[in-house]
Formats: sequence, C-alpha cells, structure tokens
Amino acid sequence: MLACACALLLAACAAAPQPDASADTAPCSGGRQRMARIELYFGLSRPGGTVSEQEFRGFVDAQVTTRFPDGLTLLSGSGQFRDASGVLHVEGAKLLILLVASNDAQAGAKVDAIRDEYRRRFEQQSVLRADGSACVSF
Repeated sequence: MLACACALLLAACAAAPQPDASADTAPCSGGRQRMARIELYFGLSRPGGTVSEQEFRGFVDAQVTTRFPDGLTLLSGSGQFRDASGVLHVEGAKLLILLVASNDAQAGAKVDAIRDEYRRRFEQQSVLRADGSACVSF
C-alpha cells in the first residue's frame, strides 16, 4: 500500500519546483555542523489488522536503538495514499528521524536493514526513506 503512496509522492515532487541542491552542501554557519538527515515512514496497517504501539516500540528498541544508540525522533501521525485502482487508503503512520554524521559510511546499510526487517516482520510492501542534510547544533 505504501508503495503506491511513494509513487504518488515522487510524481508530485517531480512536478514541483526543485530547491537549490547547493543548499545541502553549503557550509553551516553559527557553529553548526552538517549532518545527514534520514527519515523513515512506517505504515501501521497490515493484512488482518494493524501494528500495535507495543509491537512498534519493541521493533524500535530491538532494531533501531541498537543501530543508532545516540538518539532518534519518533512521531506518530496519519498517512494516506491512493492505490492503483483509485481507492483512497488512510492509515496510522510513524515517522522516524535520524541525524547521523555525514561521513558515517555504515548508516545507509543500517537503515536498509531496519527497512527490510520492518517489511518482513509486519508484511509491508515498503518503508519510505527520504534523505537530506541539515545544519545542527546541540
């Protein structure tokens, strides 16, 4: 289901004005440092029901926190998409935001392992991933 949403999102982005790509590589000012920002969008509907809050929290503890122990942000929300037959689906969703060192060569593989495990464990077609960068200070 989320795969259709991803395709619609990509089509909408292609038609929208594109931001200046140099903004992601410009030096950060004010003592901030550039970090990679990775967002994962998890749908909570699955065949025969939904992923419970307890199941999702257990997944985060076992699969995300162990790979990214320095911290993360997790938001709850509602997502929607139109499937190939034109039916609109609305479901609960979780947005996971990770900020990692821009030079962390293993971050991508860790994120892909998280996505693969979520798809397998909760019978999902996809987990949307969006990458960018941000100037941050702590």
